[in-house]
Amino acid sequence: MILEEVKVKKIKRFADDRGFFSEIIKEGEETFRSIKQTSYTETYPGVIKAFHWHRKQYDVWFPIKGSIQIVLYDLRKDSSTFKQTQVIYAGEDNPSLILIPPGVAHGYRVLGSQRAGLFYHTSEAYDPNNPDEERIPFDDPKVNFDWQTKNK
Repeated sequence: MILEEVKVKKIKRFADDRGFFSEIIKEGEETFRSIKQTSYTETYPGVIKAFHWHRKQYDVWFPIKGSIQIVLYDLRKDSSTFKQTQVIYAGEDNPSLILIPPGVAHGYRVLGSQRAGLFYHTSEAYDPNNPDEERIPFDDPKVNFDWQTKNK
């Protein structure tokens, strides 16, 4: 399931004997939004950080270290994907840029045995006096997402 307005850009690596180069975010691409703040976080293995959402802010996530399971849940009543869930696996082994629109709850779980590193670019600067951030518990029954790894 791909939620309405969510965009995922697979990041290409151009490698040679010196290392590699990648373009991450670029004006004119569907994953681009005007950026007013960039932040970075590292999260320990097995940790779940979920869920939160914004009324007007776009998030553009770029996980660069480790691996994460990103879970998106559509809260927008006027969306064709209202109350639907999208799961994306991204990180250093699957470099991807993810555009998360306002009204889509988002969170992630760190996979594997190393910390995950995540850059997130936002269309709005964080205002601690008036934060554009609403929270939903990671185990909220209306989202009804099972965070357990499914062995197959």
